[in-house]
Amino acid sequence: RGYLANGFGCHVCFRARGRLDHGEKLTSPGHAHGCVRSSAKPRNARRDGEVLELLSDGPAGFAVHGETLETTAVWGSLTALLLVVIALSITGYMGFRQPEPQVVRITAPDQTGVLVNQSAQVDKHNDVVTYSVTSHRNHTSTVMFDIKHGLICYKPDNQETCFLRKMERDDYENVNTLLDESKQVSQLWLPGNETQRHTEFFGVLGGTHVDPSTLQEPLHTLCRESSVYWTRRADGPGKQRLIYFCIDICFPSNICVSVCFYYLPE
Repeated sequence: RGYLANGFGCHVCFRARGRLDHGEKLTSPGHAHGCVRSSAKPRNARRDGEVLELLSDGPAGFAVHGETLETTAVWGSLTALLLVVIALSITGYMGFRQPEPQVVRITAPDQTGVLVNQSAQVDKHNDVVTYSVTSHRNHTSTVMFDIKHGLICYKPDNQETCFLRKMERDDYENVNTLLDESKQVSQLWLPGNETQRHTEFFGVLGGTHVDPSTLQEPLHTLCRESSVYWTRRADGPGKQRLIYFCIDICFPSNICVSVCFYYLPE
């Protein structure tokens, strides 16, 4: 049951048999029940919690259901919720995105006074420091410090060979100085007269061939197509053995280490 206002100020009380279409006039006696003249302003009619808005755009008014306002409110809420979800997704992506590794370039003279260029890529997120050492002969070798697993890998230039050893206390201290220094500078110059130098020898255990597939990342990617050997610290090769490979590694603490490898008898 509802009320409509016609153009003559008459309130028409009607009992609708179905939905009242926009602009439909009440001409059939079966569609209306009674008429009361009144000069009062039309009021909203309520029945069972429904609100009918009274409009009078033409000779006979028509009703607009309150669901329009409810639908608008629902869509507004869904839009706001969608915006919140998008904002949280972007914030989460920015928060969990891995930071880019930093590169620190180190220039230092070797034992003969020739400048050696080195670059250290510092990946703090994965606890990995990767050295690329270029000799005066323009050969670049790779040294990877896998701090998380406590391993160091040496890979000579243009050779499909990797040498592994476990990190020791001095190794952790040297790498930590690089981690701290990388927060402030991107290039270091080590003067030759202030740099401490020493040599370390490691024997290659030829009978301890390592399957590259058993290595964890990032060592697996570095050595997946190479022959991998364990090494152990030694006093020196002696007269019976020849040095196979040496590499100079310098750290921000003004320490340069010459690491040399030779093969031990099986």
